[in-house]
Amino acid sequence: MSTKQPASTNSFLRQLHEPAKKYLEEWFDVPAHIHHIAHRMANPPMDRPQSRQEFQQLLQCLDIPEEHTVIHEKFGHGAKVASNGDRLLVTWEAHTEYYSYQVWHMPDDKLKPLEFGPLMFPDYAMPLSPLGIQVNALDILVLPHTTLTVEEVKNTMPGPQVYGSRIFGHDISVMTTFTPDDYQRERYLVMSPSFDVLLNQLARTIDTLVAIENYTHLILLPLQAFAQSIDQVHQFEQRHLYQRGLITTEIEASRPEKLQHWLTVLTQDFMKVSRLAESMRFRLSASVPYDRIIRSNLVSLQEHTIPGCRQISEYVDGKTIGVADGYQQLVKRINALVNDFQGSIAVIRTKVELQLQDQNLALQDQNLQLLRSMDKTTRSQAILQRTVEGLSVIVISYYLSGLGSYVFKALEKLGWISSASVASGVFVPITLGLSILLILIGRKMIYKKLVRETRE
Repeated sequence: MSTKQPASTNSFLRQLHEPAKKYLEEWFDVPAHIHHIAHRMANPPMDRPQSRQEFQQLLQCLDIPEEHTVIHEKFGHGAKVASNGDRLLVTWEAHTEYYSYQVWHMPDDKLKPLEFGPLMFPDYAMPLSPLGIQVNALDILVLPHTTLTVEEVKNTMPGPQVYGSRIFGHDISVMTTFTPDDYQRERYLVMSPSFDVLLNQLARTIDTLVAIENYTHLILLPLQAFAQSIDQVHQFEQRHLYQRGLITTEIEASRPEKLQHWLTVLTQDFMKVSRLAESMRFRLSASVPYDRIIRSNLVSLQEHTIPGCRQISEYVDGKTIGVADGYQQLVKRINALVNDFQGSIAVIRTKVELQLQDQNLALQDQNLQLLRSMDKTTRSQAILQRTVEGLSVIVISYYLSGLGSYVFKALEKLGWISSASVASGVFVPITLGLSILLILIGRKMIYKKLVRETRE
């Protein structure tokens, strides 16, 4: 049996197992100043290709040479070296719901002090405004051979409380205040007295911090809409509870007009709740996997406490613990409310159908009575018609017999017949036959005329 895989399968497996950022290894260095920004896509299938085109435009605006550019479907980077030896690295990543940029400035002079704020790469400026809602923005300094006290860190960052930990079981310290600065960026200090340790863990450190920040902001992004939806759901629940109680007590004696009013009001509320349900499902559906991503990255940090600092996970947990569960409980409440409205509407529709069925039965009874009455009338008309026809036969026969007697008397005087009385008596049965024949011919002619008129 052949074990050779198709080329497409081999390509897929290679993409699956190879690290997406393997091309960046040669560019990573410390010290480094990093700006990270993430934007949420309103319509990912359409916005993702647009963000890729936007990244290509960014590379052109920054005059990054093509030989230092790599662009895949959902990841890309470009790098350039300034005349003074400083390096600029720009990366782009497109995810399920958002995409992000990272701009790295790595000075050639390792002793040059780096500060928060704008990147000091020669002639650098962000030439465009990324599309979509901004999720978060970070300003990260990576400093080797550095150890700062908590007080020294406070002087470089806005915010009342410093959060920090030693991570990955190495002598790498990460500190932040989670407070945006004047540029609306949260500041992070990544420090280590060991250059090699910091360089070896640099990609892992930045990726973990960025993932925690991105997904923390994403899971908190619909928080305001969530709070508003809770109030709306509460109002609908109270409203429907009152409606259901009123319907329960009055439905037996309700008239069609009242049933129609209830059905209209409940249908309108049902449509509003259904729209709310669809909106919140779309906004909150990813909260559970986002929460799991946050937890897994916090665990991977392997935090150890720095004296005078609260751990990073303490702040993130305080912001996100229970949020995903709250979102899912709201979705369950909305779904239950939708089902309640459907149930109430079904009850009223059943009542309406029963009333219609009763009306149909009553109408059928009236129709049956009308049919019986018409049947009696038809029978009476038939009897009357036969009576009239019988009387008509007698009248015609009498009239013909009378005419015949005059004829026979005249013939007797002329001597053509011997007895007029005998001839009149014999002529009576003949007149009866002629009368019946005339009646049948007249009835047949009337029937043909009716059939002709019906066809026309």
